Amino acid sequence: MPASQAKRPKARATLTAAAYANGVLKGDRALLAQAITLIESRRPDHQKLAQDMLVKLLPQTGNSLRIGISGLPGAGKSTFIDSFGTMLTAGGHKVAVLAVDPTSSRTGGSILGDKTRMARLAIDPNAFIRPSPTGGTLGGVARATREATLVCEAAGFDIILVETVGVGQSEITVSEMVDFFLVLMIAGGGDELQGIKKGVLEIADMIAVTKADGDNATRAKLTAADYQHALRITTPASPTWTAPVITISSMLNQGLDALWEKIQQHRRLMTESGERAARREAQMIRWMWAMVEDRLMTRLKSAPRVGALVPALEKDVGAGKITPTLAVEQILKAFATS
Repeated sequence: MPASQAKRPKARATLTAAAYANGVLKGDRALLAQAITLIESRRPDHQKLAQDMLVKLLPQTGNSLRIGISGLPGAGKSTFIDSFGTMLTAGGHKVAVLAVDPTSSRTGGSILGDKTRMARLAIDPNAFIRPSPTGGTLGGVARATREATLVCEAAGFDIILVETVGVGQSEITVSEMVDFFLVLMIAGGGDELQGIKKGVLEIADMIAVTKADGDNATRAKLTAADYQHALRITTPASPTWTAPVITISSMLNQGLDALWEKIQQHRRLMTESGERAARREAQMIRWMWAMVEDRLMTRLKSAPRVGALVPALEKDVGAGKITPTLAVEQILKAFATS
């Protein structure tokens, strides 16, 4: 048989939005993964299909506890997530782990490798680990993670762990999509406070000093005391909650019960005061405007008249022949007439 007539494998048929939604609601792992891949796609037809699917899933979302996890390099995020997640699944919870990593196109990301260090959670039938999309902007990755959160909630996962793999702005972004933001720190040689920005202290709902075991246990307690003092000069994000500082050992499973109790206490207090609902409402509105900015920037850069104008404007601005403000006015005029 000529090669041209050889039987070719059939391409995977595109499912309908209803088929994706039904599969997710039934807890089908394969369709759950495919649904998130659909969300991450930049193809316009995939985006439309993804939004149709999300509309069908929305009534079954919003019931999970969303926990953001950040930490300096070496803080042991992977080991913590593996131990903490396993403890939660043993207690009857279903745990999904997602990541926000806008730098993954440069570094290859870390959660891909971290899956091998989450040995127990990776094979736990009540857990689901999803690496972040690669090569995207922070806005695009954040959108995909937010929507993946909704899909995981619809699939029955009642605890969503959102790990920030990148640093800087990604920490703020993650804090704006979760109910509780946990910052992991390590004990150092007395200068550990220099390694954390005041902005991170202000958004943290709790700080956990990790690796508090063996010879490091005493140093971890001293570091925790230093962070507790540092928190006193910051303004709490909520009048109902003051961020606690605790010490934990993920390797020995020490302090994880206390950490979980604090998270549950936070949830109760925020729910009773109405702050949890208000926080989620504000997050959805910020999400909407962030998407407006992201879409506008994409359309602006792709506008033909803007594209034709920008090279000369950039050259003139760089050479000091025109101010950036006047250049912006010209770009916006070109965009308005495109």
